[in-house]
Amino acid sequence: MVHNAYDSFQLLKDCPARIDAVESYGSKLFAGCYDGSLRIYSPESSSSSSELHQESYVLETTVAGFSKKPIVAMEVLGSRELLLSLSESIAFHGLPNLETVAVITKAKGANAYSWDDRRGFLCFSRQKRVCVFKHEGGGGFVEVRDYGVPDTVKSISWCGENICLGIRKEYVILNTANGTLSEVFPSGRVAPPLVISLPSGELLLGKENIGVFVDQNGKLLQTERICWSEAPTAIVIQNPYAIALLPRRVEVRLLRSPYPLIQTVVLQNIRHLVKSNNAVIVGLDNSVHVLFPVSIGAQIVQLTASGNFEEALALCKLLPSEESSLRAAKESSIHTRYAHYLFENGSYEEAMEHFLASQVDITHVLSMYPSIILPKTTIIPPPEKMVDISGDEASLSRGSSGISDDMESSSPRYYLESEDNAALETKKMSHNTLMALIKYLQKRRPGIIEKATSEGTEEVISDAVGKTYGAYDSSKSKKSNKGRGTISLNSGAREMAAILDTVLLQALLHTGQSGAAIELLKGVNYCDVKICEEILMKSKNYSALLELFKSNSMHHEALKLLNQLAEQSKSNQSQTDATQIFSPELIIEYLKPLCRIDHMLVLEYSMPVLESCPTQTIELFLSEDISADLVNSYLKKHAPNMQGRYLELMMAMNETAVSGNLQNEMVQIYLSEVLDLHAAKSAQQEWDEKDHPPERKKLLSALENISGYSPQTLLKRLPRDSLYEERAVLLGKMNQHELALSIYVHKLHAPDLALAYCDRIYESVSYLPSGKPSSNIYLTLLQIYLNPQKSAKDFAKRIVALGSFESSDTKKMMESVLSQKIKGGRSKKIVAIEEGAEDMRAGLSSSTDSGRSDADTEEPMEEGNSTVMISEVLDLLSQRWERINGAQALKLLPRETKLQNLLPFLAPLLRNSSEAHRNYSVIKSLRQSESLQVKEELYKHRKGVAQVTSESMCSLCNKKIGTSVFAVYPNGKTLVHFVCFRDSQGMKAVSKTSHGRRR
Repeated sequence: MVHNAYDSFQLLKDCPARIDAVESYGSKLFAGCYDGSLRIYSPESSSSSSELHQESYVLETTVAGFSKKPIVAMEVLGSRELLLSLSESIAFHGLPNLETVAVITKAKGANAYSWDDRRGFLCFSRQKRVCVFKHEGGGGFVEVRDYGVPDTVKSISWCGENICLGIRKEYVILNTANGTLSEVFPSGRVAPPLVISLPSGELLLGKENIGVFVDQNGKLLQTERICWSEAPTAIVIQNPYAIALLPRRVEVRLLRSPYPLIQTVVLQNIRHLVKSNNAVIVGLDNSVHVLFPVSIGAQIVQLTASGNFEEALALCKLLPSEESSLRAAKESSIHTRYAHYLFENGSYEEAMEHFLASQVDITHVLSMYPSIILPKTTIIPPPEKMVDISGDEASLSRGSSGISDDMESSSPRYYLESEDNAALETKKMSHNTLMALIKYLQKRRPGIIEKATSEGTEEVISDAVGKTYGAYDSSKSKKSNKGRGTISLNSGAREMAAILDTVLLQALLHTGQSGAAIELLKGVNYCDVKICEEILMKSKNYSALLELFKSNSMHHEALKLLNQLAEQSKSNQSQTDATQIFSPELIIEYLKPLCRIDHMLVLEYSMPVLESCPTQTIELFLSEDISADLVNSYLKKHAPNMQGRYLELMMAMNETAVSGNLQNEMVQIYLSEVLDLHAAKSAQQEWDEKDHPPERKKLLSALENISGYSPQTLLKRLPRDSLYEERAVLLGKMNQHELALSIYVHKLHAPDLALAYCDRIYESVSYLPSGKPSSNIYLTLLQIYLNPQKSAKDFAKRIVALGSFESSDTKKMMESVLSQKIKGGRSKKIVAIEEGAEDMRAGLSSSTDSGRSDADTEEPMEEGNSTVMISEVLDLLSQRWERINGAQALKLLPRETKLQNLLPFLAPLLRNSSEAHRNYSVIKSLRQSESLQVKEELYKHRKGVAQVTSESMCSLCNKKIGTSVFAVYPNGKTLVHFVCFRDSQGMKAVSKTSHGRRR
C-alpha cells in the first residue's frame, strides 16, 4: 500500500534563467543557471538553520560569471567547507564567501566525477581517461594517477579504494592500485548506465528499469532486484528509502525486499534530483521543489492503519535512540495487532512469532484458546479488551508525529464478531493452531522458568534468613508446588510458569505428542497437578501421569498407579498398549532413586514385586545400601514367605554383606520348613530318613556352608528320632567329631558319608595357618568301627551332656543307640568301657607322631562281646593310607586281623616309606659331599705362603716392611704394613661416611 513518506513543497518558482544544477548549503539553496551565474536563495523568515525550511525562498544574491559555461553539477563538501562545481572544468570555492580555492585544469571537458569525503580523493572521467586527485588541505590538490579506459564513462562512483565505472555497454571495476579493469555485467541497451553508492559501501547498478546490488568487488549480493516503473536517470538514497527520478515523476521505494512502491510524486520537466541534509531537492527548469520526509511516527501510524505492518515495523527501527521506550511500545503494539491479523487469516505460526516479538503477556495469547484449561488463580481479561489496543497505538503515534485522531480512528479491526464464536473456537483448537501455540510457548518458556526458579531461590534464602533472626512471617500464604518446597501465592513468575507449563502440556497432548509431554514433565516444570492429573487420567496417558507424580514428589500416588497398572497387565484385564508396557521392573526402576530418600517407602512398595522379580528387587536393596536388618525385619512382618528367598539371594550375591544374625535366621527358616515337612510326613507315616526333598537339601547345604549361625540353638530344635544327618553336621560345627561320626556309622549306616566327613575335616585342618595336617579324625573313625558298642554308649552319654535332649529322654536315647547284645548284668563293664573311651579320646588329641596310641591306655577289648566292623576298617585303611599314621592304626587293630587283609593298606604305606627313606639318604649324602668340598676349599686357602725379604716394600707407604707386622692381600702378592692397612681402611670408612652425608 502506498503511503506518504514525503511531502512535496515548492521552494522557489519563476527563476529568470534555466536551472542546470541545484544544491543546498545549510538553509540556503544554490541554483546554477544556464548563463553561468550562481543564484543563492534563502527562506523569507531569514532564520539561521542548518536545514532547508518548508517555506517560500527569495533571492538573496546572484554571483554573475561564476562559471564561463553552464554549470553541470554542484556538490557541497560540508566537512571541508568547499563547493565543488563541474562546468568547463572542476572548480572548488570556499564557503560561505565563494572565493576560488582551486581549479583543476586537467578536468577540462570532464563529464562525470565522484568525491570520496573520507579520504579526500576526487576521481573524474574525461573522454577515455579517468583521473584521480587528492586534496592536500587548504587549496592544494595533487594528481595521484591517470588511467585509460576502453570507452567514454557515463557514470562513476567510488567503491572503497576502487572505482566503479559505467561505460557505454557495461559496468567495470577499476583497481586503483594496478589499473586493471574487472567486468561486472553489461549495462542496459536503452537507458544509460547508472552507478549509485549505498551507505553500507555497496553499489546499486542500473540496468534499464532494474537496480542490481553488488559489493565493492562487483560480486552480486542477492537475488532480489529493485524494479522501477521506468528506467531512472538519477537515484538518491535516504534511509530507508530509495528515490528515483523517472521521466515524468519521482518514485519512492522501500530499500528492503521486496522493495515495494511507497509513494509517487508527479512533476513536469524534472531535471535534477539531489540529496540534502534533511530532504530531497527536485530541480525543474525554472523552479525547485523539495521532498520533505514525513515524521517516522506519522508514517508508522499510516502503515499500521492500512495494514502494512511489516513496513511499520521496519520504520520503528529508524526512531531516534533517545526514544527507545517509545520505539519499544510502538513495536510491541504493531506486533500484537499484526499477530491478531495473521491469526485470523490462518497464518498461525507467523502470528505466534509476532506475539513473541511483542513480549505480550502469555495470558493475552491464551485468551484466543478458550478451550484450554488454566489454573483457577489465573485471571484473563475478555478478548475484546485484550485486543483493543488502538488507543495505545494512537497515543504513541501522536507523541511522535502529531497526527490527528481521525487517522487513528480509521484503522480496521481484525477480530470476528460474537456470533462467529463457535466457529472460531473450533478453528482455534485445530492441529495447526495448537502446533503454533506449542512453538510459541516453547520459546517463551526458558525465560519464564528461569525467573520462576530464581524467584524461588530468593524466597528460600529470605525464609532462611528470617528464621535465623526471628523475622519469619508465619502467616505468609503458601501453596505446595511440585516438590520444590512452598511457593507464595503472590509469586508472579511462578504463577506465570504454572500457566505456561499447564497449557503446554495440554497442547502437546491434543496434538498427539505424548513423548514431548513426558520430556516436559521429566525436567523442571510447574504444571498444575490437579488439572494435569485429570487430563492425563482421562486420556489414559499413564506414562506422563507417572512423570507428573514423580516431578512433584508424589511418590505414593505414582507407586500405587504403577502397582495397579502392573496388576492389570499381569491379569490381562486391559489390552490397551498403555497398560501392556507396565511391568514390575518399572516399579523397581522407580524405586531406585528413592532408596537414598525413604527406605520405608521403598520397602512398602517393593513387596508386591518381590515375588515376581526377586532377583531385581534384592539387587535394588543391595545396590542402594539399604540395611539388611531393616529389610529382613520388614519382610518378617509383612512378607514372611519371602524372607528366606531374600536371604538366599543376598547370600548368593554378596555373602559378606550378611551378618551372623541374618545367617542364623536364614538357617532357622530352613529348619522350620524341614520340621514342617517332617511333621506332615510323619503324620502320614511317609517319612524316610534317607529321602532328601528340596527343603532338606537346602537346609543341609546351608548348615555345611554357612558359619554364622548358632549350632547349639538349632540342635535343640531337632527331633530325637530323626534328622540324624542334620544333627551330624551341627555336631561337626561344634567340633564334636566323634559324635558326628557315630551318627553316620550307627544311625545312618553310611560309611561313605563318614569318610567324606573325615576328608572335609582333614582338608580344613591342612589349610590352617600352621599348615600341619592331622590324621586324628581318621583314627577316631577307626575306633568307632573297631568298637561299635562302646562308641554307641559314649554317643548317648555325650549327646545328653550337650543339652540336645531333656533328662527324661536320656534313657530312651541310650536304649535306641545301644545294641540288643548288651545285657543288663554287664553294667560294670559298660562303665569300664566308657572310662576307656575317655582315655582313648585324650590320646587321640595328642600328636600323631608321639609314637603311642589309644590302645596303650585302654583296657583290653573283649572282642567276643563286640561286633567289630572289620570290612569298614579295611576299606578305610586302604582308601586313606596316606593320611593315617600307620603305627597307631596297627596298634588299634585286633590281634586276629589277618595280614593278607592289610596288604592294600601296608603295601603303599611301606612303599611310600621306603621311597622317603631313600630320598632322605640321597639328600644326606649330597649334603655330606658339599660339606667336604667346603672344608677342602678352606684348607686350600689356609696353605697360602707369603715371602718377605729385606727388599719387600709396602704397597701403601712404599717403605720396606722389614720386621714389622704386615698384611697380605687376597692375591697373595701385595704386602703392606699392618698399620698402613689399618689407616687406609679408616680413611675409606671416613670417605664413605662423608659421601653419604653429601648425598
